Amino acid sequence: MNLADMLTYADIGQLTAIAGRYQCECKQNSKHDLIQSILIRLGSRSFMEAHIRECAPEDLRFLNMLLFDERSYFSLEDLLAAARQASFDAPPGKTGGYREMVSRFKSGGWLFSGASQQTRYLFQVPKDLKERFRERMGEYIQGRILPGAEPAVYRNEGEMLQTDLLLFLKFVGDNEPELNQEGALYKRYQQGLMNALQIPEPLLTKGGWRFGYGRAYEHYPPRLALMYDYARHRRWISEEGYLLKLTKAGEGVLDEGKGESLMQLFSFWLRLYKGAIPNLPSLVYWISSGAREWVTVSSLFDGVGWLIKPFYYDDTSSILEQRILRMMLHLGMIRVGETPEGPVVMMTSWGSKTAVPKHFLQ
Repeated sequence: MNLADMLTYADIGQLTAIAGRYQCECKQNSKHDLIQSILIRLGSRSFMEAHIRECAPEDLRFLNMLLFDERSYFSLEDLLAAARQASFDAPPGKTGGYREMVSRFKSGGWLFSGASQQTRYLFQVPKDLKERFRERMGEYIQGRILPGAEPAVYRNEGEMLQTDLLLFLKFVGDNEPELNQEGALYKRYQQGLMNALQIPEPLLTKGGWRFGYGRAYEHYPPRLALMYDYARHRRWISEEGYLLKLTKAGEGVLDEGKGESLMQLFSFWLRLYKGAIPNLPSLVYWISSGAREWVTVSSLFDGVGWLIKPFYYDDTSSILEQRILRMMLHLGMIRVGETPEGPVVMMTSWGSKTAVPKHFLQ
């Protein structure tokens, strides 16, 4: 439902609270006047621009989570969890508590109780308000991102991940490589595998922490870890004792020689990394909207870095550059180049289409 519909179902107490919040001039005892004045205020472009400009980062992150959530209704527990997640850098007590944050958005006309008996204890966000917020939020983020010079050369991996996944399966089928006691391929097999791939990666060195980005991430560099976890997820490989083997399903994929679509690999990557980066779909979308042309990575950090919550020893910049941009390169979503001013990135046409969540198109 749109804002006008939700205001019609709202009780006069909430309408009065919203009108008071935005200092609307109207008859307080007239529901019709309250609704009309609220619609005029919240429907204006200047209101949304000012709201985004003046909002605290945790409030914008809260709205961002609601925007990218596919669900139509939210329980109070859902909203409190989103408020908690959005407030990761807020000083203790600054937001007045997560319930207070939810109450502020209800009195601000962003959250309404459901109109039916089944949804009366659930909350929803007006559809048109979401769309206006997305447009103005896009402008706000793009305003922080600076154009970059076109690099003399750039890297674009295209569909190489698909091909390398087949080469990975072929290597496993041909060699049935050995696993050590930790369940990882011995280094000699890892190096042999890297020599067989189109895009090799440096093998891991000892030391350092590695968790949160899939099971294989503990043992292998990021691109290989994604392929390994995906192949195991699809049951194309199996770890039998201390050997890594190709399954019947894996043999069938090799026989067909078609591999997997990048869209399926992209969807799997989002699920795999969501524990460490819960708002990853929104970050991919905002990167896409801000990098239609060559832009500097440093300004991209200014544009979206405030949306990224650090993950243990992974700080905001390493999450953006190593966990997001590098994996988007491997998935064929961006091109990466170097200029005298530093690294620059630009979306590919496939990446731009893929970055838009399906529920935005409905």
